[in-house]
Amino acid sequence: MNASESVEPARGRGGQLAAQRQATIVAEVNSRGAITVAELVERFGVSDMTIRRDLDALDSSGLLHKVHGGATSVGLRSAHEPGFDAKLTQESTAKQAIAAAAASRVQPDSAVGIGAGTTTYALARHLLRVENLTVVTNSARIADVFHSNSRSDRTVVLIGGIRTPSDALVGPIATAALQSLHLDLLFLGAHGLDAEHGLSTPNLMEAETNRAFIAASRQVVLVADHTKWGTIGLSTFAGWNDVNVIVTDPGLPPAARKAMRDTGCELVIAS
Repeated sequence: MNASESVEPARGRGGQLAAQRQATIVAEVNSRGAITVAELVERFGVSDMTIRRDLDALDSSGLLHKVHGGATSVGLRSAHEPGFDAKLTQESTAKQAIAAAAASRVQPDSAVGIGAGTTTYALARHLLRVENLTVVTNSARIADVFHSNSRSDRTVVLIGGIRTPSDALVGPIATAALQSLHLDLLFLGAHGLDAEHGLSTPNLMEAETNRAFIAASRQVVLVADHTKWGTIGLSTFAGWNDVNVIVTDPGLPPAARKAMRDTGCELVIAS
């Protein structure tokens, strides 16, 4: 019997059962990086208040970091920024499904912005067959996807700047380059999503560059898997009123889906 099976019948009765449940919560958070209260309520069949008490206790013990609506691993503090390669294999199946669904919105003769990130990197590969496409990105890796599959009817603009651990080019140079552009569609990922705090990143300069991307775009499409929900980075770069479409995966729990729909954005569940 594994750890999750041993705690499944637990209903919050008794110190030993609570300790087993909490141990499983820590293991899950460390494995995934983040988890929501709604997911834990559904998994263990206990009340919302019981889970919040568990998270309070685990946060006080330094075993995880409690955030609004859930928890993140202690390695994912507000200013912590994982590297691109570290994130590339996380939730890869979900990212591919999200990328395919988002890419279907791009029409020929479009000017498209693509922010840096591993989900947007997957998206770039799905756009290789779109005709007469202009791409503006702050990711050298995304630019390389298009350059390695060059075609005469495509223009790729790589804006410059300071390179972050997640391979985004950010800062005043990137922001200035975006201020004179007009994009039909913008695809952005996010380090964290939260009903109250919107879209966030651990990097202050990346937040500034993302805001410039949004200001230059007619429509903004958020591409983010379910593990981003409940995580709050150091700096919010967009509120939900800045986003038109959210593309995510079926792992997003019901409570989070309702919260996203309540923002007024179109919610797309890619599978």
